[in-house]
Amino acid sequence: MKAVVYQGPGKKEWTSVPVPAIQKPTDAIVRITRTTICGTDLHILKGDVPAVTPGRVLGHEGVGVVEAVGDGVSNFRPGDRVLISCITSCGKCGYCKQQMYSHCADGGWILGHLIDGTQAEYVRIPHADNSLYPIPEGADEEALVMLSDILPTGFEIGVLYGQVKPGDTVAIVGAGPIGMAALLTAQFYSPARIIMVDLDDNRLEMAKTFGATDTVNSGRGDPVQAILDMTEDGVDVAIEAVGVPPTFDICQKIVRPGGHLANVGVHGTKVDLELQNLWIRNVTITTGLVNTNTTPMLLKTVQSGTLKPTNLVTHRFGFDEFMKAYEVFGNASKEKALKVIISNG
Repeated sequence: MKAVVYQGPGKKEWTSVPVPAIQKPTDAIVRITRTTICGTDLHILKGDVPAVTPGRVLGHEGVGVVEAVGDGVSNFRPGDRVLISCITSCGKCGYCKQQMYSHCADGGWILGHLIDGTQAEYVRIPHADNSLYPIPEGADEEALVMLSDILPTGFEIGVLYGQVKPGDTVAIVGAGPIGMAALLTAQFYSPARIIMVDLDDNRLEMAKTFGATDTVNSGRGDPVQAILDMTEDGVDVAIEAVGVPPTFDICQKIVRPGGHLANVGVHGTKVDLELQNLWIRNVTITTGLVNTNTTPMLLKTVQSGTLKPTNLVTHRFGFDEFMKAYEVFGNASKEKALKVIISNG
């Protein structure tokens, strides 16, 4: 089969690899029908995630059709259409019992990280009963790809950890897919204002159509001062959705006393934590890796039409165009790209 294979920092290859096989009774083999590229994949290619070794098939998002299941799988059968969670969970260990699936003793974020991932024609899914979701009849599969990772990540680690409340002023720093997912799901809690911060005017304009009340281009002037000028004494919640020191720095400087800084971005280098200024302002800082415990709820909101993640898709490709898809996604500003869908067949 063909797959996108990581070959070391800055190197990837669309090449032939063996078709995965059942290794444990709880495994399923899924034929991928739609997948996508995540900002985390770009971090991997930069060398920010050293646990990813050369030869690894990338990707941790997608939907597909079950091809085979192990003897221990009871919820799925060949032919079932399924949503693949970016987080693998055994459902039995201490962390899983706390719904901290990202720290599962025999799973967590392993797809495209510690085991081969979803940017391939077929993928092996461990603990299939707990790591796959049935696709409802007639569901929009492109929308469901957004439920593999970005929507639960933006919602759980940004909105829930940030404790967004009715009437809050929220700033989301980074208008990429994760930032947009936080923007969409923050509106569940009726904040008074949502300020989107980014360098890309196209993404800022798109954010307005998704519900942002204000935008700040961080490449023009001082974004911190701009946000402080438009608020009384800062924001109630600052969501960091990029993963680089300058964006974290913006967040820690714009949070009002008693506010929350929710870091969602994947950081590959250290940041300067201005604890000397934060402690006296009673600021709460949270970090996290998505657990996907909210996926069933988000699936219902998509099915009801309350949440419309298909709007995040800007480009579509076939599997034979995977390298082109990476080029477009990696040059998002130039290409006006947000989320890309790569379809197989």
